[in-house]
Amino acid sequence: MRPVRTAFAGALLGTLVLAGCGQAGTTATPSSAPASSAPAAPPGEFPVTIEAGNGQVTIARRPERVVSLSATHTETLFAIGAGPQVVAVDNQSNYPPEAPKTDLSGFEPNVEAIVAEKPDLVVVSDDLNKIVAELGKVNVPVLVQPAATKLDDTYEEILELGAATGNKAKAEEVVSGMKTAMDKLAAEAPKDKKLTYYHELDQTPYAATSKTFIGQIYGIFGLTNIADKAPASAGGYPKLSAEFVAQADPDLIFLADVKCCGQSKETLAKRPGWKNLAALKNDQVIQLDDDIASRWGPRVVELAEAIGAAVTEAGAGDGTSRP
Repeated sequence: MRPVRTAFAGALLGTLVLAGCGQAGTTATPSSAPASSAPAAPPGEFPVTIEAGNGQVTIARRPERVVSLSATHTETLFAIGAGPQVVAVDNQSNYPPEAPKTDLSGFEPNVEAIVAEKPDLVVVSDDLNKIVAELGKVNVPVLVQPAATKLDDTYEEILELGAATGNKAKAEEVVSGMKTAMDKLAAEAPKDKKLTYYHELDQTPYAATSKTFIGQIYGIFGLTNIADKAPASAGGYPKLSAEFVAQADPDLIFLADVKCCGQSKETLAKRPGWKNLAALKNDQVIQLDDDIASRWGPRVVELAEAIGAAVTEAGAGDGTSRP
């Protein structure tokens, strides 16, 4: 049984469940395209037992009224063709636009409000407010699909949601497309540039180390994470001081607090000791899409594309070279 894990950004900081547009990922991929219809599952696929974060969950028949209380899993459900089965999503699920957004909360799930949607399957990323046991009292199956700690977790959860909703073939197609895209990005990455980077979760500033899910995405491109040497980095999300970042002077700065907090090259320049950072002087401050950077579903490919583009640009320029 997989342990229940806290969401790698949102649940830790409570700042990255956002809406709007950013720069991350301009290339459409098969995995990110919402499906418009869901074919009926072959009769032999059910009942199915899923090894989820809350143990073995048996789903007797193909669910037709799915409630998602996780923005990541909402994206996945639509990507694998289960969109027509989704009747309600939480108030932070802003992608795709056609997702049936409601006032339901994934952070403070309310049993009565969920039951009112008459679900035959509920998908969550954390067992908050003992929602699994509470919904179990009214015989509503719940899948806990925890935050990914590595890419394989993402692939596994997509396949599990495909099996749970009767969209196994489409889920396998999505995962295959993601793996192909990620392998291509890894193969093309200019890993010999020895570039350093800082990934900002919020302007406190909190960062993510290489041991986190997001850090492992950066690792594909051979980047060195300045947060790895931060005090109290063992938890994966250290709070850095402005002085620490200034002294580390990263080649690239990636901002995942753009939509939430309006951060940019200009706002960074106002921080003590930051205006002369190499990343600012060489115009290597990359504004990510907060949502894509804080979720672990199919759109991680778009995040990787944004990082890869930035690395390629930085590696091609003369300004990022060090004396």
